[in-house]
Amino acid sequence: MSPRANKRATKHNDLTEGSIQKSLVRMTMPMIIGMLMLFTFSLVDTLFISFLGTESLSAISFTFPVTFTIMSLAIGLGIGASAVVGRCLGNAELKRAKEAATVINYISFGLAVMTVGICWFFMEDLFRLMGASESLMLLIREYMEVWFVGSVLVVCIMTGNSVLRATGDTKTPSILMASAGLINAILDPLLIFGYGPFPELGIQGAAWATVIAWTAGFAYLMYLLVYKLELVSRTFPSRAVMMSSGKDMLRIGIPAAGANMMTPVAAGIMTAIAASYGDAVVAGFGVGARLEPIATLIVLAMSSSLPPLVSQNFGANRVDRIEEAYTMSLRFLLVWQLFVYALLGLGAGVIASIFSDDPEVIATIKIFLWIMPLGYGFQGVIILTNSSLNALHKPLSALYLSLGRFFVFYVPLAYFGSQTFGLSGFFFGAVLGNFLMAIISWRSFHRALDGENALLASTS
Repeated sequence: MSPRANKRATKHNDLTEGSIQKSLVRMTMPMIIGMLMLFTFSLVDTLFISFLGTESLSAISFTFPVTFTIMSLAIGLGIGASAVVGRCLGNAELKRAKEAATVINYISFGLAVMTVGICWFFMEDLFRLMGASESLMLLIREYMEVWFVGSVLVVCIMTGNSVLRATGDTKTPSILMASAGLINAILDPLLIFGYGPFPELGIQGAAWATVIAWTAGFAYLMYLLVYKLELVSRTFPSRAVMMSSGKDMLRIGIPAAGANMMTPVAAGIMTAIAASYGDAVVAGFGVGARLEPIATLIVLAMSSSLPPLVSQNFGANRVDRIEEAYTMSLRFLLVWQLFVYALLGLGAGVIASIFSDDPEVIATIKIFLWIMPLGYGFQGVIILTNSSLNALHKPLSALYLSLGRFFVFYVPLAYFGSQTFGLSGFFFGAVLGNFLMAIISWRSFHRALDGENALLASTS
């Protein structure tokens, strides 16, 4: 690692000392801005596609579970990257940190190509399994054939950004995500409706806008990592380094990716349940699903800013700081999400009317916003617990919690509610599932910390 990169890692980004609150605020604020722009990818796409009619809106709603599967792979591999690089930095092993950051990028590209290829091959089968009608398949295919081509890049972007966050730098990834989101927002109406010299591509135009934005973001990120910041080596790593660093990253990244992939799998099942009420309900549910990341923006931002702090302090054996940061984060999020719920509940009618003029779609969006955000605080507890467990190099614990959340509580209770109380019961069941899993997640994390404290005591 060059002197410039060495100085960057050791002087400016040490998260093992100083105020935890200030460190969290400093890292989270840029992430909020960056993620806000990142999540506008799907939200802006949904808004402009809604002008094409209910059929197009229903089609884009069906794509969410599949597109989020690829995003989940990216998030999971990024978690593995952040945990490995962050712990190396916490141990002051700067050479190993750079080796890991280099290897991680090659592995991410390979796994992304493999996953996208599988999803492409089974594309129509996946959407039919979710309940997509034949009339929607043409629109879905138009969108996904373009989206899949560029989705490999988003996996590499998310992994590269995680390397930066592991050093304590959340500002640079946020600027990159914000810039990509802005490019997407500008290109969406131009390519969907064909303004000026641009062709009118309809729903496929939204996919092209996203892919172009990702391409620009990827090119700039590689320039930063390889040439400007020198966090990634310009030469291909040796086989020994590839095996060592790759094994460490995959040991965390694969279970983390699996845990994150539970979200789109559950979303696919939830979409199939919604499809039993008709395409209009699917459209309304899809709008709500795309509003959810905005409503839980701070939760998701902290799930990216908290793990580097946990990883570095884990490497430095500062379990006390980990517990303080975790408790502080959860207290804030529970209060914040109550405030968000109040805003969404009061503005449900206005928000629904922005996305559709179909009375049934509007009614579904309103019911969604009156009920589902009740569980976002509990969802925040689950998400931060999982990200912190991964940072503690306990990916299997996070995976088991994710499996329990979706397939023991969230989906089964939502299904039971839908069968017993209709659409409102569907949403209330999901909220109850999040509440029960939040309690289990909180207890599991404290058991993990108790284990680390016992291990430290036995070795001291």
